[in-house]
Parts: sequence; structure tokens; C-alpha cells
Amino acid sequence: MYHMLVSRNSRHGARIFFVLLMVVLFTGGAVFYGFGKTEEKDMVDTSVVPGVDLQRYAGVWYEIARFPHSFEKDLVGVTATYTVGEDGRIWVLNQGYRGSFEGRIRKTRARATIPDPRRPGSLKVFFFLFIGAEYNIMMLDDDYQYALVGSSTPNFLWILSRTPHMDSDIYGMLVAEAQRRGYDVNRLQLVPQR
Repeated sequence: MYHMLVSRNSRHGARIFFVLLMVVLFTGGAVFYGFGKTEEKDMVDTSVVPGVDLQRYAGVWYEIARFPHSFEKDLVGVTATYTVGEDGRIWVLNQGYRGSFEGRIRKTRARATIPDPRRPGSLKVFFFLFIGAEYNIMMLDDDYQYALVGSSTPNFLWILSRTPHMDSDIYGMLVAEAQRRGYDVNRLQLVPQR
């Protein structure tokens, strides 16, 4: 495939190949192998909170627990920082340390949109050009101190907190909510934080 692309237009072909390669590597092939598709037996309740104040949601969120997936493999100390620009654009910076807190830091930048203003808890996050993933805020503390976030499939779930450590009762409540929604909470992995 690479040879065919390069032979037609060396620069353009190489760029296309590189972008496609990065998409496959960073998404574990999910984009090409049915990222957003689920079978009826795999359905989970991904309904979102009715309202989100993006200015209050902005800032640093610590990843307390997540389902395992290729794009965060071996990352610790993971945070997501949301910034809302004056123009209303939403920017996301995900970062974590590879293997240990002394490991190399890995950063990924993205932009987010709210496709339907009537559902501000349902965002679309774009890491590559026009390839976006659903980001569903399914549960959010009134004080914006913790959140339960999923996607369009039962394969992605995150428990987030404004602090690096979460009270065990709150964590248990969020896990119970995820289970009630149909998620396999046995897949949750705690994320080491400082």
C-alpha cells in the first residue's frame, strides 16, 4: 500500500500513509474495526447528565480508574485538562507517564465539540482530523469534583476526580452506577496517582 501511494505523489502519498498509520497505532485499530459499533447484547446505558457548565468542567481532571485500552497502556499519573477558549472552542490535553512517575511523559492534544446543544453532556473529541470519539458525561457531582465518563460502546469507561485520590465511598458509588448501567466493572483498573 505504501509503495502505491508514494509512486503516485511522493509527498502527498507519504503524508496520507503516515496519518493512516498513526490513526491505526493510536487507536489500536478501533477506527477501522468497528470502534462505535455494538451488538445488542453489548448495549450499556450511556445517557448523559442534562446540563454541564463547560467553564466549571474546565480544568484538570485526574484519572482514578479506567477500562484498559491501547492508547493509555502502561500510563500512570494520567490527567485530562480541559480549556474553553473565548471563542467557545474546547481544547483537551491528556497526559500521563509511561510505566512509572519517572517515565517519559506522553501528551495527546485534542479538540472537543458539543454536536447537539440540547445534550451538553455528550461531547465529541477529535484527536485526528475528522475522526472523533463520543465522550459522554454520565454522572457529574454538583460541585464538579468527580465524574463518570463513557463512550458509545461498553469498551470505554473512566472515573475522574479533581484530586489525585478519591474517597472510597464516592468511588464505590460511581462503580455501582457504572454496573447499574450495564458496564462490566470487573474490567476497571485503578490508575496510580501521586
